[in-house]
Amino acid sequence: MARGRPPAHSRDQVVDAAIAIADAAGLGAVTIRRIAADLGAGAMSLYTYVPDKDRLVDLMVDRVAGRTPLPVLSGDWRADLFALVRGQRTMMREHPWVTEALPNRPLTGTNLLAYLERGLAALAPTDLAGAAKMEVLALLTGFVASYVANERTSVEDLPQRVEELRTAVASGAFPQLAAVFAEGGGSAPDFDRIARRMINGLVAG
Repeated sequence: MARGRPPAHSRDQVVDAAIAIADAAGLGAVTIRRIAADLGAGAMSLYTYVPDKDRLVDLMVDRVAGRTPLPVLSGDWRADLFALVRGQRTMMREHPWVTEALPNRPLTGTNLLAYLERGLAALAPTDLAGAAKMEVLALLTGFVASYVANERTSVEDLPQRVEELRTAVASGAFPQLAAVFAEGGGSAPDFDRIARRMINGLVAG
């Protein structure tokens, strides 16, 4: 029996092309037509590898998650969780579109499940119930995504924000805010300090 023609591309190639587009132009720029053009393929042929964009984004998120090495656990749950969120931040800064893709996205793919497994293992020394451990990991991921997204936005319009804050504080209408600024509390937030505070509060609180 004659065999059909072998596929011209692979699912991995489609996902990698989509990631390259998202890294360069954002998640909104990822379309089957754009991927097909970059691969030199027919748009309809790509549906052989991914049924729709939602499934494609699942594969994209899982792929980039797998590129960030998971930390070796030390048994110190604070240090281990901190290492996990630092790794997440690195991944999201390298692929900013992930912060847009994550909300309300179910955990699928072996790399995301491996992250979840490592997070649960990090929390094993605590007295938290299983459901609480899942909540902690979800909240920490949400914190990292929010921080990275805000970090990017702040860089883009920082001068305008600083001027608006300076004007508001000088007006005298916000005395508590003015007092915080006078103490030096108006400086940029520090990721490491906030992450450690979140970890301590969520687990030990």
